[in-house]
Amino acid sequence: MIEHISIRDFAIIENTEIDFSDGFSVITGETGSGKSIVVTAISLALGSRADSSYVRHGAEKAVVELAGTLDGNEIVISREVNVSGKNLCRLNGHIVTLAELFDTCKRLADIHGQYDNQSLLDPVTHLAIIDDYRLDKISPIKEKYQSSYNKYVEKKKTLNSLLSMEADNNKKLDFYKYEIKEIDDAKLKPDEYTELKDRLSLLQNGEKIFESANKAYEFLNGSSYDSSGAYSLLGSALSEVESISAYSTELENAKESLSDIYYKVEDLNSVLRGICESMNFSPDELDTTISRINLLEGLIKKYASGNTNTDPIANILSYRDSISESLKMIENYDEEKARLTSELNALETEMIENAAELTAARQVSASDLSKKITAELVDLNFGEANLDINFTKTEPSPNGFDAAEMLISTNRGEPLKPLVKTASGGEISRIMLAIKSIVANYDSIPTLIFDEIDQGISGKTAAVVGKKLKEISKHHQVICITHLPQIAAVSDTSYRIYKESDESSTYTHVEKLSPDAKIEEVARLIGGETITDAAREAARELMK
Repeated sequence: MIEHISIRDFAIIENTEIDFSDGFSVITGETGSGKSIVVTAISLALGSRADSSYVRHGAEKAVVELAGTLDGNEIVISREVNVSGKNLCRLNGHIVTLAELFDTCKRLADIHGQYDNQSLLDPVTHLAIIDDYRLDKISPIKEKYQSSYNKYVEKKKTLNSLLSMEADNNKKLDFYKYEIKEIDDAKLKPDEYTELKDRLSLLQNGEKIFESANKAYEFLNGSSYDSSGAYSLLGSALSEVESISAYSTELENAKESLSDIYYKVEDLNSVLRGICESMNFSPDELDTTISRINLLEGLIKKYASGNTNTDPIANILSYRDSISESLKMIENYDEEKARLTSELNALETEMIENAAELTAARQVSASDLSKKITAELVDLNFGEANLDINFTKTEPSPNGFDAAEMLISTNRGEPLKPLVKTASGGEISRIMLAIKSIVANYDSIPTLIFDEIDQGISGKTAAVVGKKLKEISKHHQVICITHLPQIAAVSDTSYRIYKESDESSTYTHVEKLSPDAKIEEVARLIGGETITDAAREAARELMK
């Protein structure tokens, strides 16, 4: 809902702020006081196009700021219009495009009158209204259709992918076979490349490795003529400490630490001995290893370059599996094409049947909805009005095969026309009111603003309009510009717009009316500028 609006240097408004309440609010004032200017300012904040003529004479720019809530979140909108024609849109402090602002604000408010924020004038919304009107009946049918549609689209995508391959299949067939044979002939093993690189390093540095490992082994164990190696000395030290470890905790801890070191050195002995014993490399093994690594690097460059997997052989094998599947599809192309085509045809038949069921359910909903809206129009002084909903068939989409548009004739003998082509702003507002009276319970737009809704009506019709606006305000925030006492009297909150002038300028002000001031304003609407006791009493009766 809209909670607050600030307007500065906009048309004849120098600086005014309005705090809006939920429920039903009306704005009244004398003709020319600026009632519709407020709606124009709100329309600007909600994303309508800016015009430099909005800037108050003598000012550099007009600024409109609007605060409210949308989907449970606070929203702050700012529009600045410069006298040069430049304008700036901000949403929650961030600069946005006009399209981005409008996309958000169309979910916040509908303005019904001569302005351009009327979602109900867009035929795209009419199908959603029809679906929502009989949601309990249409929703399961729509879900069933969408399931079949999604399956159809996915299967068609698979078939199109297969068909697009047909021209290249013969070329790819031989190419894939060659690549698979080349990879298979290499008899690759996972991690083989890494292991061979390690082995090559040993082979190329065998002499140095043997010499250093053997010396390290001798340092630990002593030479054939000297038994004072580190391992032997550690054993002797461990025996001595073990013999006295029982005498204190400190000696016991020293024995444990020395024991750990001794057994780690023993393990190290085994490693060094193994290295020395295995260092019996032949030149043939070195040549074979180098040859194998060269082969693998050629395959890696060809089939696994750029891949980040730590094992390049695994990448090659993964690529081989991928092209093997593609080869299988190519070799079975005709069978696969026939299978997919058959499945697609079956899904298309199912989708068409579900779409027809959805269309039938929508037509029932549309028939009932159009009758009820027509009845509402008669209540609103459209005695010869007729509203119908026209269906046209579209290409398959997630929404079905249907497009729908509300068509209306407001006078006998006139043809049905789209809502957007209804000429009078007042007529449009009352038509929107008739539609909203029916769909208000499930309409998700929180705020409805009506301007010129009372154009050309009075008496009983005006009272009906007030009653319907009051009913809609149970489900929405309703803001209405009016000059009719029948509408102003039933509001929850009332505002009065008035003008003041000095020697150089005219100023528009907005005030929230107290209960007593509301009586005075309704009485003014009944009797004119001279407010009598009879007018006040009539105002009280209307407000009851």
